[in-house]
Amino acid sequence: MITLRLARLIEEHSDKLARGLLLQIQNSEETSDFKKVPALELQQRTYEIYRNLTDWLLNKTEKDIESTYTELARRRAAQGVAYSQFLCALARTKEQLWDFLQGERLIEEPVGLYGELELFRQIDHFFNRALYYAACTYEAEGLRRAAGHAPGKK
Repeated sequence: MITLRLARLIEEHSDKLARGLLLQIQNSEETSDFKKVPALELQQRTYEIYRNLTDWLLNKTEKDIESTYTELARRRAAQGVAYSQFLCALARTKEQLWDFLQGERLIEEPVGLYGELELFRQIDHFFNRALYYAACTYEAEGLRRAAGHAPGKK
């Protein structure tokens, strides 16, 4: 299956992708709040998403995405990362994948193109769901703070 082959290619280059993303996040004014996140934690998180892409696309459920990105958003909110910057970092994660796959130019036949488009669709769906659950969490955290409760507490 071409989609699986492309996902595995991303995983094989996960170190390179993660390093590039980490540099973008650390050096951009649009993601400057991430300086509040411990460097090792940020490095591990950027690597993890690329390294486990196949598992996320093929095996993880909606509940897994909800749980992971609710917790990540709660953590980033508590660390003082603005939602707009969280959103920007997640968008850059996806853009990094598109740039990588375009640079590889692996697809030359129509069936390969279909496989690549299917992978893009799956990746897009994954990131859209992750953003949705993160947004819900940021909203809830904002309401809690407005009501005078500590972040992350019910």
